[in-house]
Amino acid sequence: MGFKLKAKNGGPMDKFVKKMTGDQNGESTPPPKLQAKKMTGNQNGDRSQPPKLQADKLQVKEVEPHGTHSFDWCWSDKKPTTITCDKAGTVEDVLKRSSQFREIAEKNKNKELVIIRDGRAISSHFPCRLIKKKRLTVRYVKAKDKAVASGSGLPQRKRPSGELVRFHVLTKGGKKVMKLMRNPALQKEIQEITVYAYKGEKVKQALRRDGRFLKTIFTKNCALSHKSTEVNTEMSNLVDDLDGKTFKIILLNQSSPPESQPGSLDDAYMVQNESPRSDSDENRDPQQQSITTESMNDNKPKGKPELNDVVATFKIIHEIPNSKTLRCNLSSKFKDVVNSMKNQRVSKRSRIQNLFHVEYGKNALTCNEVKTMKKLMQLSGSVCQVRINGRPGGSGFLLFDKFVLTNGHVVKDIYNESTGQLVQRVTVHFSFESLDQMEGEQESGANVVEEMVGGQYCRDVSGHMHDWALLRLRADQTLPDGLLPHFGFLPQSGGICIIGHPDEGVKRIDPCVIVPSDKHSQTVERHYHENPGGVLVENSYYSESQETIQMVTRNFFGNVAESVKHNRQVLTYETCFYFGSSGSPVFDKYCHVVAMHTGGYHYHSPRGEPNSVIEYGHPLFIIMEQIIVQMVERGRLDVLKAYLACDYDQHQNMMTNVKKLVESRNLTAFKNAVNNSAVAGDEKLKTFFEFFCQTEDPVPMDTNSN
Repeated sequence: MGFKLKAKNGGPMDKFVKKMTGDQNGESTPPPKLQAKKMTGNQNGDRSQPPKLQADKLQVKEVEPHGTHSFDWCWSDKKPTTITCDKAGTVEDVLKRSSQFREIAEKNKNKELVIIRDGRAISSHFPCRLIKKKRLTVRYVKAKDKAVASGSGLPQRKRPSGELVRFHVLTKGGKKVMKLMRNPALQKEIQEITVYAYKGEKVKQALRRDGRFLKTIFTKNCALSHKSTEVNTEMSNLVDDLDGKTFKIILLNQSSPPESQPGSLDDAYMVQNESPRSDSDENRDPQQQSITTESMNDNKPKGKPELNDVVATFKIIHEIPNSKTLRCNLSSKFKDVVNSMKNQRVSKRSRIQNLFHVEYGKNALTCNEVKTMKKLMQLSGSVCQVRINGRPGGSGFLLFDKFVLTNGHVVKDIYNESTGQLVQRVTVHFSFESLDQMEGEQESGANVVEEMVGGQYCRDVSGHMHDWALLRLRADQTLPDGLLPHFGFLPQSGGICIIGHPDEGVKRIDPCVIVPSDKHSQTVERHYHENPGGVLVENSYYSESQETIQMVTRNFFGNVAESVKHNRQVLTYETCFYFGSSGSPVFDKYCHVVAMHTGGYHYHSPRGEPNSVIEYGHPLFIIMEQIIVQMVERGRLDVLKAYLACDYDQHQNMMTNVKKLVESRNLTAFKNAVNNSAVAGDEKLKTFFEFFCQTEDPVPMDTNSN
């Protein structure tokens, strides 16, 4: 377990960055030596400028560029109504332009407004520009303490357009934080809510702005836990990579949350505009809070242009006291340390130097020629994201014709073995390369999976694991070229590239290096020494417990070393492709597809950072052997015909390998298929099966003796 440094109050930064506090008369007083104040109105109604504050330090709201867009909304069992928006604002602002909505709102003025989008509740101050070609459902629930609840949320500062992200949070949290919502009725009737945020700000700021959460999650050491992967995201983390993901709020431990560092502009902004709520604030209705904000804005000069929903604020930057003297002292000490290090005589390279030497060699192998990267970019069009009911499940690639190859574990939970059918809707997406794509656009480019024609997720009699699934796409769809013509056998060493959708995100490419079998022990040992305090293992046994048993070291790394030692069929390497990337193609330095990325030995550091000891992929030549055998045994001549129609350089070598496999297992289905009428009528199928009936003439032994 690592030590935590608790931030103390009263430091240099605390003396000149403070929250505005109220005096006994209820008036706001600035910190010492800070004379700038927010603009206030005098008795004559005129605005007075704060003393010693230049105009360029006041960030006034600007009208945000806003394209015209429309969306539908409906109430109860009524028919939907279309409403068009042409200026920036909140969803509730747009709805209030409808006379029907205003009438409904008047009848439910003592209840809380709930707006449903894609089955999730969005806040009433949700930016309208995020609602495009979507249908909203308007509902009202019982308000807490019979207060009017509408327009909740804290003021926002102006940020550039196009930097919004959205993520989803379950309304029911983990153990000891199950109650999350300020309004119990909302938590009872809604399972998920959507929270919007701005890139560059922290999770805690986004949840506070949302306004629907209890203060408990901010006073306790809570975090976001990914619904599928259970990877934790702390409150102090940035929201930039959370777009489209679903989380549960969990309690990390009983300690107090770490205090944020008072250095960023975001934190300085939160100090000025997001004053902490008291217990009474939790009971106060959100509309009452918004009324307070509106009353402050009533003093705005009339006749000004309509401004965006951002409160004017200002930033003042001060120099740290005695910073020049401190800098001189540090500079002098640094020079002394450097000089003393130069005078030391080093007899041999230290362990640190050797480590850097090894890493430099590794990085050199990952450097590819431009022509190689250009070809990989072309081939990347055949890589897809596999989605189950619209949610990311893994990666895959078009192998040949209309057949996509992915891992068996990606679809094993939705495949009915007795009926041979997929029980949920599966689609693949070849063009998901940017987060700017809206969900509707992504679904419009979806390629529908008709069936799973074959697959394996089991160990054979030799103990080798097989993990693949072949999916057939609907015929009336435009598809890229298959990757089978670029098939290759496993390289023994060197650089490789993986293309897929890690972390359920956009398509990415990762150049990495093969870890040969004689380097497995060194790799495991390196991770062991890098984590002397233990690691949190990605394992269901450890995940169910929140005790210190999670922190294990020697046993885990010992088991990894033993597993890698016995799993000699797979290709091993080190990559940053973790969850969501299963099924990605692995290319060698000649742009040959040599393997399918499958998994790794994952763990989390004591600080919660995801990592993996080593990753692996199943060789494509073994998968192809299994596909051919299974298609013959199942009588899927249509798949075989599509395979034989795809010419590639290694076809004859593949046939030779399959023949050896058929003979070693005495698979009679290959010889029996020759008598099939459908085979006899197709020249390619006939040639294919006749190849397996051929017997090699024995070589006569030389009996002559000298």
